[in-house]
Amino acid sequence: MQERHFNRKQYFDEQGITTAAYVIPYINDIKPITSTLKILEVGCGEGGNMKPFLDMGCEVYGIDILAHQIAIAEGFYADHLNKKNLHLIASDIYKVDSSNLPLFDVIMLRDVIEHIPNQIQFLEFIKTFMAPGGIIFFGFPPWCMPFGGHQQVCKSKVTALMPYYHILPKFLYNGILKLFGELPETIIGLNEVKDTGLSIPVFHRMIKKLNYKIVKETHYLINPNYETKFKLKKRELPKLFQIPYLSDFYTTAVYCIISL
Repeated sequence: MQERHFNRKQYFDEQGITTAAYVIPYINDIKPITSTLKILEVGCGEGGNMKPFLDMGCEVYGIDILAHQIAIAEGFYADHLNKKNLHLIASDIYKVDSSNLPLFDVIMLRDVIEHIPNQIQFLEFIKTFMAPGGIIFFGFPPWCMPFGGHQQVCKSKVTALMPYYHILPKFLYNGILKLFGELPETIIGLNEVKDTGLSIPVFHRMIKKLNYKIVKETHYLINPNYETKFKLKKRELPKLFQIPYLSDFYTTAVYCIISL
């Protein structure tokens, strides 16, 4: 486990740095970000991804099912100059009535879609939050990438640093986690990730089935977020190596923008 996993202010700051440096420029190519836009982040956690949008004067909404993370976010933003433009909601997204909210120009799902059960149901439901001409941004790690199981949160250095073992059958995966002393709640959480992990081909099939259009998509050999975490420069995966199914094992992040 790295310091950012328990130092939530550090995690908040790192999210904001990556969003400002890479996510906003990525979105800007499709929809220029101005203060007139309404932004929604689903699964916002403590809200680090929202800060660059709020800094620019956008009206920003963040929804997260975990009330304690929303409470932390409220503390982080307590003195922000544009605090009046920030709306934080602690709720299951399915219990949020979109008719009580504005329609959104940009919906953010950064490191979130791979945690959501029944993803096709969610992607159908989220359409009701989109403004005409609105877009959805995704950033997610393919399930079969070296740390697609999020095992880096483990307390043991062995289980935190060992790649790929998350794709083993559950009984072997859980056996390794127990062998190295991972806590029951950690194992439960990692199994939830295993149940919802998302591959690139499955993502594409869902998007097609629901009649979304892929406006822009980039696969990364080195995740843009690794610059903040590990001082590694982002690197796109050349088209030649974007081989269906196989590239899930070495693509560390997918950025994608879709529209209706």
